[in-house]
Amino acid sequence: MKLVFAGTPEVAVPALDALIASGRHEVAAVVTRPDAPAGRGRRLVASPVAERAEEAGIEVLKPTRPRDPEFQARLRDIAPDCCPVVAYGAILPKSALDIPRHGWVNLHFSLLPSWRGAAPVQHSIMAGDQLTGASTFQIEEGLDSGPVYGVLTEEIRPTDNSGDLLTRLAFAGAGLLAATMDGIEDGTLRAVAQPGDGISLAPKITVEDARIDWTAPALRADRVVRGCTPAPGAWTVFRGERLKLISLGMVADRTDLEPGALSATKNNVHVGTGSHAVELLWVQPQGKKPMRAADWARGVRIAPGERLGGADVG
Repeated sequence: MKLVFAGTPEVAVPALDALIASGRHEVAAVVTRPDAPAGRGRRLVASPVAERAEEAGIEVLKPTRPRDPEFQARLRDIAPDCCPVVAYGAILPKSALDIPRHGWVNLHFSLLPSWRGAAPVQHSIMAGDQLTGASTFQIEEGLDSGPVYGVLTEEIRPTDNSGDLLTRLAFAGAGLLAATMDGIEDGTLRAVAQPGDGISLAPKITVEDARIDWTAPALRADRVVRGCTPAPGAWTVFRGERLKLISLGMVADRTDLEPGALSATKNNVHVGTGSHAVELLWVQPQGKKPMRAADWARGVRIAPGERLGGADVG
């Protein structure tokens, strides 16, 4: 089939690579978000998908909005059979959805209808799910509600953060998306409507969602840290400034610390929660690079009675 691939971040690149390498399909063009400012200089930078497409000599389309007439006219000229999508990042209007004869097929990183929305991997970890996966489905005007072509499952490991899990799903899902294109082409795949029950939503994680509530149980703090790493980054407050939390460990046999209370030795830093203590493993102070929590504690010289949490003045 002739394909136009739509995607933007690094997580979409494995799927693009799989389609290019498939030998069965022609990736005639790529649709991605416009160049965005990045780095300290805030210079405009192309998306990872755009960079990979340019390396492969594939035409790159960067519409400001998918409803732009110029973009849709070019899409009609290309006349794709199908438009596979991975994390494109823009809402597709019906006028664009109707152009390819097999429509637009999305690779979504959850077992639909669970975790429809922008942040399925983060929400699955924060909810304590033990199993997740990826689904390919026909895009329609509803939120991730279209009929499903195929699924794969993936175990959520106890130490997984969202970056770890998303990387595994991106590579496994690339194969699923390529197989879905094969099945659509040869007529062996038919999309099946999603069930009406079991629906859950996964909206974008906000900065406030990523703030640690030390009065909650330790397991909740661990899930928020893992779910929000690497983005947007779990955080708390120390001496009025934000402290980013990158990884924690459980200290189940210690219950003497009040929520947010700190206890530091030469080799470890413990924090009280609503249940038992946790150990800070890696942190990132405001304006600095990630570091081991014990090194951070030695540098700031935690005083007796100091704790995490409280007002953020930064």
